[in-house]
Amino acid sequence: MARFWKRWRRSLLANIRVVILLWQRFRLSLSLFLAIIVLGSLILWLGYVHPQEGTRLTFPEALYAAFSMIFFQPSIPFPQGPLEILFFIIPILGLSIVAEGLLSFGVLLLDRRNPTGEWSMALASTYSGHIIVCGLGHVGFRVARQLVDFGQEVVGIEKNPQSPFLERLRRMGVPVILGEANHPEILEQAGVKRARAVVVATNNDLLNLDIVMHVRELNPEARLVLRLFDAELAERVGRVLGIHTAFSASAIAAPAFATAAIHEGVTHSFFLEGELLNLSEVVVLPGGGLEGRSVQEVEEMLDLSVVFHQRGGRRDMHPAAELRLEAGDKVVVFATLEQLKQIERLNCPRR
Repeated sequence: MARFWKRWRRSLLANIRVVILLWQRFRLSLSLFLAIIVLGSLILWLGYVHPQEGTRLTFPEALYAAFSMIFFQPSIPFPQGPLEILFFIIPILGLSIVAEGLLSFGVLLLDRRNPTGEWSMALASTYSGHIIVCGLGHVGFRVARQLVDFGQEVVGIEKNPQSPFLERLRRMGVPVILGEANHPEILEQAGVKRARAVVVATNNDLLNLDIVMHVRELNPEARLVLRLFDAELAERVGRVLGIHTAFSASAIAAPAFATAAIHEGVTHSFFLEGELLNLSEVVVLPGGGLEGRSVQEVEEMLDLSVVFHQRGGRRDMHPAAELRLEAGDKVVVFATLEQLKQIERLNCPRR
């Protein structure tokens, strides 16, 4: 049910954005069209006299007559005198504006399937409080997809028109601006001045720093998340430039690779205040020391945290302290390497 409402809300927001986009794009044509109708109606209402009957028009009749004249189907007889020119001016101007609007609308509608075309730029101009992802490679695409799953509005920037992820982003409803993200005009097309946050995730450290500097100039209040390969550089940049979060891809990956090589079941590893912490899956073995113990007993005995429990198809993100573990249960623990060794030894079946 929650997924349905989430999808319905996203669809509603997308349709609202389309309406705003169409109004922004065609407001000049619509305003001119309405001005011709209203002005023509006023002139007919005040000055037109029926050539045979000598009667005047009511304002609704004048309004209908002006609208009909645009399509060369006047609902009133041709007048005598100065108003004759009105029967030529209204159709010429009206049809010109209608034709220009229809042509522009057709081009924009056909361009809607282009993930980096004019439609995307126009749609991005309607966003506010959104998140911009610079660089839509493997990392950037996954960040954008995760943000969409979180219900966030996302605009992407990518320099490679042949990127394999552009079409998938279009289907997700993410407008993509094609160009270098370190160009101020590209950032402005993505709505950087109205953005809530900017994720800089290209695979070039110098380019990422250049993008960050431009974002800081255009929107000093935006939250910045920066991807850098050099771990030391990421730490210094985050501290000196006041970036909210600077990640080194290699620093994030290295602990996970090393820990996974040592312990089976490790899913995530990271350093916190200089200490390596891990999330690891443990299956309770029959006859082992975990079987029959409560969650509280395991946590107090090994000084770790049990953050997830699964028994059959039932999952619990916050297992109760009194819950007793059974053979076949899967638990996820948050622990150091030494604590992982202890829980592995405890889980071994007794001989």
